[in-house]
This record gives sequence, C-alpha cells and structure tokens, in this order.
Amino acid sequence: MQGTVDGFSYGAVTPLVAYLMACLGGALGLRCTTRSLLVTHARRPAWLALGSAAIGSGIWTMHFVAMMGFSVKEAPLHYDKPMTYASLGLAIVMVGVGIFIVGYRGATGTSLFTGGTITGLGVASMHYLGMAGVHFHGRFTYNTFTVAASVVIAVVAATAALWAAGQVRGFLWSVGASLVMGLAVSGMHYTGMAALSVHLDGASRTAGGAPAASALAPMLIGPLAFLLLAGVVVIFDPLMLVGRPDWRAVEQKPGVPAAAVAPHAERRPAVHDGHRPVRRPEHHASRTPQNR
Repeated sequence: MQGTVDGFSYGAVTPLVAYLMACLGGALGLRCTTRSLLVTHARRPAWLALGSAAIGSGIWTMHFVAMMGFSVKEAPLHYDKPMTYASLGLAIVMVGVGIFIVGYRGATGTSLFTGGTITGLGVASMHYLGMAGVHFHGRFTYNTFTVAASVVIAVVAATAALWAAGQVRGFLWSVGASLVMGLAVSGMHYTGMAALSVHLDGASRTAGGAPAASALAPMLIGPLAFLLLAGVVVIFDPLMLVGRPDWRAVEQKPGVPAAAVAPHAERRPAVHDGHRPVRRPEHHASRTPQNR
C-alpha cells in the first residue's frame, strides 16, 4: 500500500527555521576554519574541531527541524534515538575529516576536491542515516537518480563552502558563504526527500501525522546548546572579525596555511644596543635595482 507523504505539515515554518539552522552552523564552522588559518599548527586542531562540530551540529539540527514537518498520513512516525544520534556523530566525523584536510593542506587543488567530497558525503550520509532511524509500519524506498542528485548537491555545496573559508576575506565573506551553504544543504535535504516513497505494510488503524514537537525537541537541545556556545566563542574572539596586520598580506591568499607565515619573533626588526631598529638584510632583497 502506498503511503501519502506531506513534507510541509506546518507550512513554511519548518523549512525557514531549518534553513536558518543550516546557515548558523555553516557560519560558525566557516569562521572557525578561517580562524584556524591564522594560528600556528599547535592551536589549529582545536579550531578545526570546533568548526567541524559546528557544521555537523548545524546540518543535523536543520535536518530534524525540517523533519518536524514531515508526516505520513496513514501511519504515525517514531524515531530510533541511537541511530538518530549516530547520524549526528557521523556528520561531525566526516565533516571533520574534510575540514582538517583543507585546514592543513590548503583550500586549493586536490586538497579542496578531496575535503569537499568527504564533507559533502558526510552531509548526505547524515541525511540518509537519519531517515533510516524513522520507524513506522512500512518502509521507505528511494529513486536512485534523485538520490544521486542530492549527493552531488551536497558535495558541490561543501566544496564551495570550504573554498570560501580558505579565502580569509573577512566576516561578511563568511556570512555570504554560509547563506549559500545553508541554501545548498536545505536543497540537498528536500531533494533527498523528493526521492522518497512510502510503502505501508497494511491498512493502519492509527491515524498518522507529523511527529509531536515533544518527540524531537529533547534531541535538539544538545546540538542547539552547543551551537550557542560555539557562537559565544566566535563572537568574543577578536580575530574572528579582523586579522593581524602583519599576517594579512600572506594569509588572505587562498589555501596558504599559517605555517607559511614567519613567526612574530622572526618578523620583528632587530634592535641594536638600544638604538633605532636595524633592518635585516632580507628586507632589502625585495627592492628594485634602482633603489639599492
């Protein structure tokens, strides 16, 4: 028996809130990735891990906010909590792998392609594993072509977002990238939902409908609290809005890691006997022959 699916039981409310959640997670994650390019290798893993968790939590929250509006008319829906949380863990881990590749190898060439592909596959895997945790008296089937399209959308969106993060061009640049990323993640979700068909085991005697908010809200509290905490960290970090002047010329180039920038101690002019600073010989190497 074919089930009747409604993906917008609450109208435009759930798609809009879901989009905002995806944008929030993307913005925080991209800013943390940007911040990681401004520090040495010792501090970089912490920022990349925070960015991975922010993006993973954002897309996971987006998925289940959107699922609040999903219903099957003939059958009630239930969620398997272990599998639902496993989808969150999978998203964070796979997004993290992609972000760490870009964070250490640069947002260009093979590294960008590899990191974007892994991150996009993580987004898609989170979606379909989360759907596998939805239980009812029946089963889901998917159109292969539409599923493939949703995966391509996820990979392209992730690659574009990581490339934008590698540019390190300021706060507004990351906000714009997060808006595009949120749109792409939401598009991936609803493309995947368009591939879905519901087959019921038999005539159900229980009326279906969208899952009660009380069933999903407790699972969303943890990720939402984490996104709030990550937002506080980002807001109160001064380098989130402006970079250090002596790094900016090098680090605004796409994919240039912080390791390529000389440490402060090497970049400061030498002091000779308490007098005025003496320029190092290497500073003269860049002068034109006419100025020597």
